[in-house]
Amino acid sequence: MQEQKNNYAFIDGQNLNLGIKSLGWKLDYSRFRKYLAEKYSIKVAYYFVGYVPGNQPLYSDLQKAGYVLIFKPTIPDGDGNVKGNIDADLVLQAMIDFPNYDKAIIATSDGDFYSLVKHLYQNSKLRFVMSPYVKTCSSLLKKEAKEKIVFMDNLKGKLKRA
Repeated sequence: MQEQKNNYAFIDGQNLNLGIKSLGWKLDYSRFRKYLAEKYSIKVAYYFVGYVPGNQPLYSDLQKAGYVLIFKPTIPDGDGNVKGNIDADLVLQAMIDFPNYDKAIIATSDGDFYSLVKHLYQNSKLRFVMSPYVKTCSSLLKKEAKEKIVFMDNLKGKLKRA
């Protein structure tokens, strides 16, 4: 099979961040972007995140590293935690861009993306699901992505922020 050279990544920012944090390390986003480009021919890497005004330096760094940021307005939940649910935005963007990419990587552990993963898989558009952490990865994703799921547990040496 010929290697696909026009692949897109759709990254659930909060899920990725919390998943990596639960492993006890911090992700170097610049290294991660280079890794995606070099190893998987990711041309466009969408990073979906709830917008928090105080996080502007992070957003600038992500843009400099080559991510396309998609913001969702945030609202505080009952406990005062900020919530910016990006699930629908990620699915919508993946479908808008569907004719533009060869394969997609979905970076998340969230089972809410089951239907998107299933659709991409059935249409030979799923490169794989990249889950931060095997223990927190949705069993729905594990079931649907089958052999097309990779875990980031072993990437600490390559992608840890110094």
